[in-house]
Amino acid sequence: MNIQKNQVVTLHYKLTEDTPDGELLEETYSSEPLEFIFGVGMMLPSFEEHLENKVAEDKFAFTLEPEDAYGLYEDEAVVEIPIGNFADENGQIDRSKLKAGSPLQMNDDQGRTYHGVVEDIKLDVVVVDFNHPMSGRTLHFTGDILNVREATDSELDHGHVHHGGHEHH
Repeated sequence: MNIQKNQVVTLHYKLTEDTPDGELLEETYSSEPLEFIFGVGMMLPSFEEHLENKVAEDKFAFTLEPEDAYGLYEDEAVVEIPIGNFADENGQIDRSKLKAGSPLQMNDDQGRTYHGVVEDIKLDVVVVDFNHPMSGRTLHFTGDILNVREATDSELDHGHVHHGGHEHH
């Protein structure tokens, strides 16, 4: 069965930076394979383009430039946020919870959620990088297609793969 929209794809992959011999960023061979519903927005469109029409037991290798993956690194996405924004309901700031390298989730006044990483804590501001951790990187994928099957109606309704036929909700 060729990989097409609304099919569940199971694969193992190795992700390195720039080339097959570049820095290892992620890999699934020593853990569970990646499973996703193809063509429904779960994966990068450019990643899926390279897998379309492949079948179980096919191998793949391709490179995604930053603009085809997580975008270019943007200096404007590194912002200084007034430290008062981190105060609790009593107006207190627990500086022990603000550590460089810590992930941070914030919402704007329209309710949109942004994910960032604390870069620095200064006297009056917290410097947060809202770039995706993989932004600015050239990504090289190699891997093996393990299985391709039709997604069930339930999987399509829920927007994710049900492992072993179980609906975990």
